[in-house]
Amino acid sequence: MMLRHLLLPFAAIALLHFLSPMPAHAQDSARPISQCQAIAQSLPEVTFASFKPFSVLSVQGAASDEVKITFVGHSTFLIETPGGVSIATDYSGWYAPPETPDVVTMNKAHSSHYTLTPDPAIKHVLHGWGDDGEPADHDVVIADTYIRNVTTDIRSGGGMMEPDGNSIFIFEVAGLCIGHLGHLHHELDDSDYAEIGRLDVLMVPVDGGLTMGAESMSRVVTRLRSALILPMHRRGPPVTNFLQMFGDGFDKSFATEASVTVSMRSLPRKPLIYILQGV
Repeated sequence: MMLRHLLLPFAAIALLHFLSPMPAHAQDSARPISQCQAIAQSLPEVTFASFKPFSVLSVQGAASDEVKITFVGHSTFLIETPGGVSIATDYSGWYAPPETPDVVTMNKAHSSHYTLTPDPAIKHVLHGWGDDGEPADHDVVIADTYIRNVTTDIRSGGGMMEPDGNSIFIFEVAGLCIGHLGHLHHELDDSDYAEIGRLDVLMVPVDGGLTMGAESMSRVVTRLRSALILPMHRRGPPVTNFLQMFGDGFDKSFATEASVTVSMRSLPRKPLIYILQGV
């Protein structure tokens, strides 16, 4: 009986801690829990999390909630969420959305992927590289969107690899897992795939060599097995060189517009490589 009375206060404290609201920028001790991230129980096979913790229910959305994705130029897409959040990827200012986005992500491989003087009206500027000597580490909830990153290495001067110079940014919104590979310079390993988890929509560079060759990049795309694949960063070879890497297991289509609207309900059943206007 005495033991039960002693345990009751601890149980109450634990319950209050569980129900406390999550801060907008989570620290290591209270990170949001990804609905898309793989749990590396036995690599290369992975098990995906399916639970819905109290702290991130707001980013789940309904199956009919739609996200609009527009190709702006080069590696910049504009992602518009049901909650009104606008996000520009690999933002340099060279390819600017029609209105100032709420969030921009950047990578520093080339000046066409970042700017150190962004518009002060942009509320959230997320660098894909570390500014303090440590790898970039983003876990941010902004309205209905959870944004996180997985770092990869990039080629620097002389062909040497710079650790953690690029980030794959992942946007979890409306139940969707949307990934942007950035300026990916090497194939991913099992730990990378486990950290990334499920990606329903994938933005992939198809330049044929400035990032990776078409064959290497196609292996990454095949492994991720996203439902909707959006090519970007096309320089040099035609996009058909990339498409030729994929057999009958993938559909391919050229869009008549620069935008696509997607929801959990509208995701293609068979992986679709969809080339938006302007690519």
